[in-house]
Amino acid sequence: MSDLIYFDNNATTKVDERVLEAMLPFFTQQYGNASSKLHAYGWEAEAAVDKARAQVAELIGAEPNEIVFTSGATEAVNMALCGILRAYKSKGKHIITVKTEHKAVLDTCRFLEEHEDAEITYLNVDKEGLVSLDDIQKSIRQDTILISIMAANNETGVIQPIEEIGSLAREHKVLFFSDTTQFAGKMLLDVNETPIDILCLSAHKMHGPKGVGAIYLKRKNPRVSCLPFIYGGRQESGRRAGTLNVPGIVGLGMCSQIAKGEIWETNTHVSKLRAYLEHQLLEIPGLRINGSTRTRLYNTGNITFPDGIKIKELLNKYAFSSGSACTSGSGELSHVLKAMGLTDEEIKNSYRFSFSKYNTLDEVKSLVSDLIG
Repeated sequence: MSDLIYFDNNATTKVDERVLEAMLPFFTQQYGNASSKLHAYGWEAEAAVDKARAQVAELIGAEPNEIVFTSGATEAVNMALCGILRAYKSKGKHIITVKTEHKAVLDTCRFLEEHEDAEITYLNVDKEGLVSLDDIQKSIRQDTILISIMAANNETGVIQPIEEIGSLAREHKVLFFSDTTQFAGKMLLDVNETPIDILCLSAHKMHGPKGVGAIYLKRKNPRVSCLPFIYGGRQESGRRAGTLNVPGIVGLGMCSQIAKGEIWETNTHVSKLRAYLEHQLLEIPGLRINGSTRTRLYNTGNITFPDGIKIKELLNKYAFSSGSACTSGSGELSHVLKAMGLTDEEIKNSYRFSFSKYNTLDEVKSLVSDLIG
């Protein structure tokens, strides 16, 4: 394991030492319950949660009272889709989404179709993985309550035109929810400038701990109503029950602060790694980069290799992915690449390389050398 070179950062990331250091006291010394209001242990925990809430809010330009902590982005997605549908069902039950969304969105939408009588429109993407604004416009109905489109795709890194989508949603008085799990912490994001009403994010995608995330619920113009998804307590102002994961929340806050403070430094370093890999590999005849090269996360490269490149043999030296970590164990072909028009054979020969601030150019040069000699 110590010799394995890690290129699977869209699946999860190494925890930053500064994040770990911030979390440790809340396991062993300041271990109070943030809901315990009568003693100092509880007060310390509550203060730590408040600080983290402000740090997460600062990352996306929100107000602290617009942030609700969750167990991760998947829970936040479920909370958003189920909670919004139930809160706005008097207006309608129509939701618009895209075929290349994360399974957290697609599976929840299918659940809502089967159990809540929701009507879901699943939009196509073009060969670059981009959704058409015209298709969104044509799909909006009188009973449309929500548009759910991710900011950046976890498999290809393709960035959707979220500013334009948000503006379109506002024009039609429809809520806009964006899964920003891969986007937040990598790209600048300000909900005051980009008209997003609801978004989710996760700590472990930006060098924080696993098992903690957050949902942003806009409180003004419009004020988003979202019914609770988990019941059993009044935590998070009644929006999400359950004892708060104080160490995890502290970690989420710290990694949010670090990501925002180092965003340009990280962008500059990591984009050079991805650019070097792709420029070198394009020397291979028949190789193709999947997804828009105009609007894509700087850390992600999804590549279809021609027959004859024995890439699977490199998995004993490098950690990379054939798609989403959440579905890789199922044996299913990538629904993202399929929606983009790739054949089954091309999908089987496609792999994702995703980099972080901890990767080095020497590591990438090693991979290139093993692939092309």
